[in-house]
Amino acid sequence: MGRTGSPALSRALCLAAALAVAACSSTPPKKTTAKPRPRPPIVLSQLQADGAGREILMYTLALLDIDYRFGGGNPEAGLDCSGMVSYIYQNALGVQLPHNAAAIAELSRPVEARALRVGDFVFFNTTGRPFSHMGLYIGDGKFVHAPRTNSAIRVDTLSNSYFASRFQGGRTLFAG
Repeated sequence: MGRTGSPALSRALCLAAALAVAACSSTPPKKTTAKPRPRPPIVLSQLQADGAGREILMYTLALLDIDYRFGGGNPEAGLDCSGMVSYIYQNALGVQLPHNAAAIAELSRPVEARALRVGDFVFFNTTGRPFSHMGLYIGDGKFVHAPRTNSAIRVDTLSNSYFASRFQGGRTLFAG
């Protein structure tokens, strides 16, 4: 035997090395943890508003992607759902609203979902309490809200299964 050993041993080592390299280059098994499905894009190009609704819409869209902060009342610190609505109404129309979804519901009058206009309030029961969450209707079945901790102000649709099942109705401050 020479310095490299027997030909059979050399072939066996080469085969083992080839199998090891092939194993390293194989596709790893798929992970079984489910990834959240990406949200489909929401188109805003169809939105239209006049008068006070236009002012509300402009302020509302300017707040998209602002961080949620429980109890937050301004964009610099972050906003929660009623803080967002109060901030928008104060800045767009000079109307001061309480920083509480249920209190805002008390001040406003019901409006049928099919009659919602830009700037109307939409309310949801997300915690087992009436009027525990709210947003602003922006038209075309869409609303803007500050959903929860570790999120940002965003647009959702009233037909979204989560919100549709928790929808408590629309309310307005506008004259009929």
